[in-house]
Amino acid sequence: MERVKLGLALCGSYCTYDKVLAAAERLSADYELTALMSETAAATDSRFGEARRFIESLEHLTGRAVIRTITGAERVGPERLFDALVIAPCTGNTLSKLAHGITDTAVTMAAKSHLRNGKPVVIALSTNDALSGSAPAIAELLNRRNYYFVPFGQDDPEGKPTSLQADFSQIADTVEAALRGEQLQPILRK
Repeated sequence: MERVKLGLALCGSYCTYDKVLAAAERLSADYELTALMSETAAATDSRFGEARRFIESLEHLTGRAVIRTITGAERVGPERLFDALVIAPCTGNTLSKLAHGITDTAVTMAAKSHLRNGKPVVIALSTNDALSGSAPAIAELLNRRNYYFVPFGQDDPEGKPTSLQADFSQIADTVEAALRGEQLQPILRK
């Protein structure tokens, strides 16, 4: 039986990369996994690690090169590369771009190209302004066909009262539900 093809697209919430890599390792056991990164994510070293290290980890895990350009991501739809696309972490910036149809990174191009086939896009958000500036984008995508959210909650209510972060351990369950056309519930978790 052919394995489900899953795209895993990383944006710039670098503090979550270790969680995303752990989720990717679990996903690779059940899915044919291909990684993508926004150009900024692929080029930025942060206090959480060097971009090169994350790219090498993803390439070792998937056995294929990370897609990290708009032109590389454009082929996602025409070549039907994925059965589902997971954006993890999905920043507030990327959420807003998706909600407004802006296609200016490898990740947003992959989503646009993938959606042309009517296939699910799974959002694992991580943004400090989810309950403020990014709230309208979250509401917009929650109401849009073929977008599914990994359950999320406040990651630091005292220190960052408007911040939300996905429960990255729920990515696989969310993907399975999305492939059935269902949103994993409850979306909002403690």
